[in-house]
Amino acid sequence: MSDQTTYHIRTDVKYPAMTKFDIADVIGANKEKWFNQTLVEVNDSVVRLGVLEGAFHFHKHDDEDELFYVLDGKLLLDVENETHELTAGQGYVVPKGVVHRTRAPEKVVVLMTASAGVRPTGD
Repeated sequence: MSDQTTYHIRTDVKYPAMTKFDIADVIGANKEKWFNQTLVEVNDSVVRLGVLEGAFHFHKHDDEDELFYVLDGKLLLDVENETHELTAGQGYVVPKGVVHRTRAPEKVVVLMTASAGVRPTGD
């Protein structure tokens, strides 16, 4: 798996409050290898959908925790000097200030949650 991945990150909120949405529609419409879309904003947080294949760069969020929850596939989460393998139904919270990156040898579908102000590419 190459570390040279093209990222497609969309931080616009795709669905406003009081709008029914279907994650399968977003997944099905995606044509990118590495795709991250903010789905909704809830209070001061956002829920993002990642359809990922490849590796993200190491980064950290100085003031924000980040949740990764796998819907389908296998996600490798490199956190400092450890690698955590997450499969469907499993999640992991990376605390603020901790260096991390995601890797997906094959397509994986992930929900991510963080404060609305977090930069998806790191601080």
